[in-house]
Amino acid sequence: MQPEPWLRGPLADVDPYLMPAAHALTHAGEDLERAVADVPPHALWTRPGGAASVGFHLRHIAGSIDRLLAYARGEGLSEAQRAAARAEEQPGGPDDAPALLAGTQAAIAGALAQIRSTPRATLLDPRAVGRAQLPSTVLGLLFHVAEHTQRHTGQLIATARAVRDVR
Repeated sequence: MQPEPWLRGPLADVDPYLMPAAHALTHAGEDLERAVADVPPHALWTRPGGAASVGFHLRHIAGSIDRLLAYARGEGLSEAQRAAARAEEQPGGPDDAPALLAGTQAAIAGALAQIRSTPRATLLDPRAVGRAQLPSTVLGLLFHVAEHTQRHTGQLIATARAVRDVR
């Protein structure tokens, strides 16, 4: 078994200032693969004790990455992004775990690509977040993408363990 991503050295073409965020996203992607592999299809949308389902976390990770990266680029959200956010909790079919995981992995890959293409000189550029236009920076948003992804990955892992034996 390999060491965690942050102990494997730098990722190619990632600015050292953004390396912790890139490592966190890489680690989340690997953890998601392992956690979702053991979730029975019929348990994907199970909400143990009212907790968010594995399916929700997969959708939310992908959607939140997309939305936060839009803000980091200085863009507002599209109506499609808003609609996707509203639909994150709606259960899908029991066999859509591979598709949801693929979408989440694609979002993580997109985040890594945006991190790689972000010039250091822009990291402190101001960015407005949400309808209230709350203040952040490119750096703040890129780090929030990583920590938010890690938080939901941890929740997904715990939920996946709870639903593995659901019949």
